[in-house]
Amino acid sequence: MKAAAFLYPWDVVGDPDAAARIADLGVQQVTLASAYHSTRALTPRHPRHRIVTAEHAAVLYPVDEDRWSGRSLRPYAAGDWAPAADPYGEAAEALAAAGLDVHSWVVLAHNSRLGADRPDTCVVNAYGDRYPWAPCIAQPAVRAYLTDLAAEAAVRPGARGTELESCGWYGLAHLHAHDKIAGVGLGDAAQYLMSLCFCPDCGGGYVDLGLDPGKLRAAVRRALEPAWAHGSSTDDGWPAVEKLIGAELAAATLAWRTRAARTLQESAVEAVRAAAPPGFQVLLHADPSAYHCGANAGVDPGHILGVADGVVVPCASGPELLAPFVEHRRPGAGTVVAANLGVVSGMGGSPGTLAVDAARAATRGANEVRLYHAGLASDADLRLVRAALRP
Repeated sequence: MKAAAFLYPWDVVGDPDAAARIADLGVQQVTLASAYHSTRALTPRHPRHRIVTAEHAAVLYPVDEDRWSGRSLRPYAAGDWAPAADPYGEAAEALAAAGLDVHSWVVLAHNSRLGADRPDTCVVNAYGDRYPWAPCIAQPAVRAYLTDLAAEAAVRPGARGTELESCGWYGLAHLHAHDKIAGVGLGDAAQYLMSLCFCPDCGGGYVDLGLDPGKLRAAVRRALEPAWAHGSSTDDGWPAVEKLIGAELAAATLAWRTRAARTLQESAVEAVRAAAPPGFQVLLHADPSAYHCGANAGVDPGHILGVADGVVVPCASGPELLAPFVEHRRPGAGTVVAANLGVVSGMGGSPGTLAVDAARAATRGANEVRLYHAGLASDADLRLVRAALRP
């Protein structure tokens, strides 16, 4: 089964041994970040540094100025954490020279810098709070920006495919700096309500569906009151959302959000394919529950596998999320259903059980695996990965 490892360009640039080390793991592909959100990352083996602090979302290549000139929303250039003028390009060249396929890794609707500079682009919750990390994907200007970003960041020289992350709604859940929101436990039903957007564009969308945005906002706030009063709201699943605000309201909100997400995904994939050479593979990081939001966008499996060439599915807690995608895989189409497995033990991954976990995923229908994240893993973790992939 094909295995690919995630990497950042700074894991490779400036480290002459990095590409060979990754190839020696037994992976066939590297999924290399070309557009990424803010992060603080460990580089345990790099000869020049141990910590890289990417202060804001940025692209890791020189942008096409003709594409972005005069536009109010455009990608941010990386700061001094970028190890070269074209860190993606330099890293990709080294990895390809080591015999690895290189695919781009593009983070879309997750950008705290954009939200700080342009708060009008953000998701606004039922209480009027803005989420600066979460661009509202229903806004036309945001959609145009994300679609063009997808095409440019995906189709880098030498890339044979791409993986689009956060190609859908982002919501409350977010590993924010010094995060302090766990004082009230929220299950995914309450998370959904806290992730509904009430910006003017979403308000107009609710009106088109026959909803009064003010009444919807009030209903959401009423539904959440018990959580604030009693310290938790841990119900999970779509029936819990229906219980909280009523089936009719719940269905209307999901209809609006699904329409926005689907059309963004269709536009992004179409833009990538228009810019890419023949045979370029387009995958989405995806969750089979359409109402979920975050890095793994909630999708309808049947729809998304008719749009993209496949999906990368979070499997850190087991392979259960694979089944809905496997069920809708089109025979003979070469559809990829990749199981994303953590291999950084310090971040909850399990490199020691990689062979078993990959085999379990294969029995559930996965035909590829992704390893998160070869650049962040310790030497001990990488030895376990190599033992699993090269037994």
